[in-house]
Amino acid sequence: MMTLSEGQQSASGGFRVDVSRGQRIGRVSSEWFARPDDERYLNLPDLYEAVRGRAERAQARTVESRTIRVEASRDNAERLALTVPGRDEPVAPTHWSFGQLCAQVGAPTSYLRQLPAALSAINLQHGLLSHRAELVKTLETNNGRIELCAVTGPDYGRIWDHELIAAVIKIAGNGTSDTRWKVPGVMDWATMTHNPFVDVTKETTTLYASDRRDVFLFLVDDTNPIEAGRLPDGSPDLYFRGFYCWNSEVGSKTLGIASFYLRAVCMNRNLWGVENFEEITIRHSKFAAQRFAHEAAPALTNFANSSPAPFVAGIKAARERIVARTDDDRETFLRKGGFSKAETAKIIETVLGEENRKPESIFDFVQGITAFARGKAHQDARLELESKAKRLMERAI
Repeated sequence: MMTLSEGQQSASGGFRVDVSRGQRIGRVSSEWFARPDDERYLNLPDLYEAVRGRAERAQARTVESRTIRVEASRDNAERLALTVPGRDEPVAPTHWSFGQLCAQVGAPTSYLRQLPAALSAINLQHGLLSHRAELVKTLETNNGRIELCAVTGPDYGRIWDHELIAAVIKIAGNGTSDTRWKVPGVMDWATMTHNPFVDVTKETTTLYASDRRDVFLFLVDDTNPIEAGRLPDGSPDLYFRGFYCWNSEVGSKTLGIASFYLRAVCMNRNLWGVENFEEITIRHSKFAAQRFAHEAAPALTNFANSSPAPFVAGIKAARERIVARTDDDRETFLRKGGFSKAETAKIIETVLGEENRKPESIFDFVQGITAFARGKAHQDARLELESKAKRLMERAI
């Protein structure tokens, strides 16, 4: 791997980076803000044991929908209870599974939530008796009381959270110290350095799991920076490798893995200076488990063990490929790339402001486009610009 020597590391223990380039991605930050302390884990083995334990306490089965009985709870007039074949005691639907059950039988969820439990039970029972698909798949668990966690179609392909965590452990060990992959450090804005040597606490961790039966984790290789060219002042342009992945056992989201190169992670877990963002998602359809085994898990391993040489070569090619030397060249190049006249002017102006010169190479234009995109308030507009920048970068390779 093309990394810096120890002598090139700053005295503060961090690496000087330029976060004005590349994309800013807030997905990890959103998770960080939303997770309470009891959903935060300090290492991968603890996270694995937690999600494996809840999987062992769960029971999945496929049942005939007409055999499910719905009744208003005797203890709480506002709650429903379900009797499922093969279980003597009633099960209580969670907020999520109630919505799934309504969707399965074509009942209006928001309307039924407003009804008294007795009326809601009558409507749901009618829907189950007349359910044309005939079969549903349930997921039940015992956490002191029997809960119905999920109700899906019979072909739902569940990927357990612990299966994803196990695939990550194979490449990242405990996720904190025993491999190059770890919970990320923190950007120091005063010195513009990314410090990888930060204690893993409930405040800094990026390993999450909730009782809603979902997981999210983010790891980086931030003690081994990759040099991909030079900045205008002659200092190295440094990157780190990173990935995050997520899953839901109850169908609230797909399984996904995103890999990328980034320049820094700040305290609230925004990703700065992101390049080469790639994403794989797998819907929980009939063959989801097979796709995870044959596509997603190998892709994660390949990224973890791959050389950064192709990435570095791509950056170098984009820096060296000059596509515009005059203002007419610049406008023509961007207009042919699908940018409006106003966007073209803003992109050129952005590069001039940040680099103190007008764009000439593909790399210049890509950095200008992504910097311009960061100022867009609406995500759709930002993603469209970033997609155009990615296509331009691909042309250089």
